[in-house]
Amino acid sequence: MTRISDVRTVGIPVSDQDRALEFYVGVLGFEKTLDAEFAPGMRWVEVAPAGASTSVALVAGSPGVDTGVRFTTASADADHADLVARGVDADPEVLRFGEGVPPMFSFRDVDGNTLYVVELPG
Repeated sequence: MTRISDVRTVGIPVSDQDRALEFYVGVLGFEKTLDAEFAPGMRWVEVAPAGASTSVALVAGSPGVDTGVRFTTASADADHADLVARGVDADPEVLRFGEGVPPMFSFRDVDGNTLYVVELPG
């Protein structure tokens, strides 16, 4: 057994950290939690929803991937409508699979990375 006890950060590859930062902060409303140089010319940038225990690192790399990252929300319908109104590339509608499966949708960030929004039960 390991002593691993939590997930702190997930990385998402981006082509331009400043442009990605504008999207995650300006469009999604996340907070910038860390922006530091860790080697000459290399930055470590993290963002997170207010109060979240897990952050997203905007890592310089090869974007355009299905990240597998699921964000949670109290209302998938409201967030879907808001993101579409802001011009975000999102699924045409919120998906509903039936009893026991929460409403959800996917969207793409400015680098074409696919992310998901899943409604919390109750």
